[in-house]
Amino acid sequence: MNERTFYWALLAAFALSALVVFPILFFVSAPYGRYEGKRVGPKVSSRVGWILMEAPAALAMPLLFAISDRTSSVTAIVFLALWELHYLNRAFVYPLRTHGRPMPLVVAAGGALFNVVNGYLNGRWVFTFSEPYELGWLADPRFVLGVVVFFAGFFINQQSDAILRRLRGPGETGYKIPYGGLYRWVSSPNYLGEILEWIGWALATWSPAGAVFALWSFANLGPRAWAHHQWYRRTFPDYPRERRALVPFVF
Repeated sequence: MNERTFYWALLAAFALSALVVFPILFFVSAPYGRYEGKRVGPKVSSRVGWILMEAPAALAMPLLFAISDRTSSVTAIVFLALWELHYLNRAFVYPLRTHGRPMPLVVAAGGALFNVVNGYLNGRWVFTFSEPYELGWLADPRFVLGVVVFFAGFFINQQSDAILRRLRGPGETGYKIPYGGLYRWVSSPNYLGEILEWIGWALATWSPAGAVFALWSFANLGPRAWAHHQWYRRTFPDYPRERRALVPFVF
């Protein structure tokens, strides 16, 4: 089996696993944060957990870029910059700002494995297996729309995370009702923002790997947003009734 055949088989399996995981996550929430169980094995600090989970994606993409023959391509450099904008923040900036509870090591390891596979699939496509993206691609409507959606999602994600951080004082790990930004309409705008980022990436790269990543983002974060929404309603009697879980006025 050559690498290209392996690549397509892995991509298909990755897409199928998203479809399988999606309904399961409506019944079984990943055991970290407010859903942490008692039998989750050893734990690491929230900061260490996030770095372990997200660093593989931040490191895989520049590595795959460096070993490709497209290091002089302006479009490839732009794709690398978009990816790193998200993952350098998620792997090395966000963990230093968060005050979350200790994370089960098994969750961090699972996230790391996901990011290794996803980083490989996306990096190998945009830097090797796709037809080269010419400079003119930066003016293509698919790229332009994708970048707009990506940055809209990035802004929503960053704004929402900042609102959540301000809810906790030093040493606090409890939960409160967030207000402001898109929290006016949904319980998890941070997840909505991240999903939009990867829809934007899929459009900008116009790639099967990007499409599968967008699918995975919704399959993972959609059910968790629903779980958060139900948890907020059970926990806080005064929780705003007009809010939806993830998409304003819809879901």
